[in-house]
Amino acid sequence: MSRAEADIPVATAFSAQALRAQFPALDQQVNGKPLAYLDNAATTQKPRAVIDRISDYYARDNANVHRAIHELSRRATEAYEGARDTLARFIGAGRREEIVFTRGTTDAINLVAQGYLAPRLKAGDEIVVSEIEHHSNIVPWQMLCESHGAILRVAPVDDRGVLDLAALQRLIGPRTVMVAVGQVSNALGTVHPVQQIIDMAHAADVPVLVDGAQSVSHLPVDVSTLNADFFCFSAHKMFGPTGTGVLYGREALLDSMSPVQGGGDMIETVSFQGSTWNSLPYKFEAGTPNIAGVIGMGAATEFLEGLDLEAVYRHEHALAERAEAGMRAIPGLRIIGEAPGKTGIISFVMQTAHAQDVGTILDQMGVATRTGHHCAMPAMARFGVPATTRASFACYNTEADVDALLAGLDKVSSLLG
Repeated sequence: MSRAEADIPVATAFSAQALRAQFPALDQQVNGKPLAYLDNAATTQKPRAVIDRISDYYARDNANVHRAIHELSRRATEAYEGARDTLARFIGAGRREEIVFTRGTTDAINLVAQGYLAPRLKAGDEIVVSEIEHHSNIVPWQMLCESHGAILRVAPVDDRGVLDLAALQRLIGPRTVMVAVGQVSNALGTVHPVQQIIDMAHAADVPVLVDGAQSVSHLPVDVSTLNADFFCFSAHKMFGPTGTGVLYGREALLDSMSPVQGGGDMIETVSFQGSTWNSLPYKFEAGTPNIAGVIGMGAATEFLEGLDLEAVYRHEHALAERAEAGMRAIPGLRIIGEAPGKTGIISFVMQTAHAQDVGTILDQMGVATRTGHHCAMPAMARFGVPATTRASFACYNTEADVDALLAGLDKVSSLLG
């Protein structure tokens, strides 16, 4: 790693109130009310350190990476590659070459689908997912199945949103070529036992892709301990910029993959007789990358390294429990997904109000939530609802945000009940 151990941020005592001061977007009013931002599962707010790092790149170091010897390019390359080192350390990757920069989780899953599985897939092969996956972890596999005559198998969840591990075990068979599962459900907050799932799949010599978009800023992650084959996540859900993410892959698997995109920087040689590919991870990073985004993601990762993520999880879980206790007192409100130990995500419906109306009234009260199917339509179908309102917590949320949410729901109930 390029940074000395002494430079690694030291986790300090956790205080959500102290953290809020680092996030300028939280210090505002919406519709005359203090903002209670509870749409963190969609995208998190950005700390000043991330905003400043991106601004500094454009103000001082704006140049392309890997391609020039002048000072600006040298500084840009150092910051860009330094972010790779930071991310490798943060998730416990064995080597920096196992960190591939992508446009986000969706891009990373598609890269695995097309670069790793497509050349190996045969008619009749099977891919296993869970019933509550994000569309990004369903549609790429569906597309592969349709083009190759393969079969998508779905492991069910119970009425709490807990994955049926026995059913998953039965689905893993001699034709299974991939298990793809989210570590945390974006729609329900369910935390899947990914270590157990990986061990189960590996016992049958089946690789596993873990969608970590909803986990890396809420739970400690160590891909080496998990023995994950592929692990992917997005910067914008971990206090970084949009349009940037990571695919972690075990070196041997990445080495075995062909590039999906061709262009500059992913090549070693080019002639009209043929081309050869660059080494890892660059053979998967064609063209000018999102340099500012990667640098900002590195800053966001350093911010997370300064937190005790176990304390963050406990804090967010406590906020969700406080909110759910208040919700259960509201007539006609039904919480969707009540898995034990879930993260700070609450999806709910109200008998007398459509989710969009709930979200609109909450917004008038300064409370930002998400309404709709949350890119998880099969999960909505499993619970018999077209849409939910979703409140999702992050490290900077406080009990005041919960109280604002409950006051808003009381207003929804009084207006539409």
